[in-house]
Amino acid sequence: EVQLVESGGGLVQAGGSLRLSCAASGFTFDDYAIAWFRQAPGKEREGIGCIHSTDGSTYYVDSVKGRFTISLDNAKNTVYLQMNNLKPEDTAVYYCALRPRPLLLQLWIYFEFTSWGQGTQVTVSS
Repeated sequence: EVQLVESGGGLVQAGGSLRLSCAASGFTFDDYAIAWFRQAPGKEREGIGCIHSTDGSTYYVDSVKGRFTISLDNAKNTVYLQMNNLKPEDTAVYYCALRPRPLLLQLWIYFEFTSWGQGTQVTVSS
């Protein structure tokens, strides 16, 4: 079975930086997309961005472009979310999710992701 484990969350002041990790295991295929999502208390889950394992191409929602960067380490099957210039509205539980053999990566926000991590809390103080 596929397992995704997020780590790296914590408390940070506004304007600070944080790097989250998503360690993936339990599969042998090398073609997949991993996306980051977040959910604040009382709000709907929202997508952040994703990365494709085959070529490293990335996609982001407009609200985080220029502040957040997704990268991957293929040898470790680990995806990272580097978050800079954090704002209080970034406070949420952050999740990673996996989609095997994705097509049309520009439409990633509409994918049905088959595996999800347990989430890691990010709190940004003002």
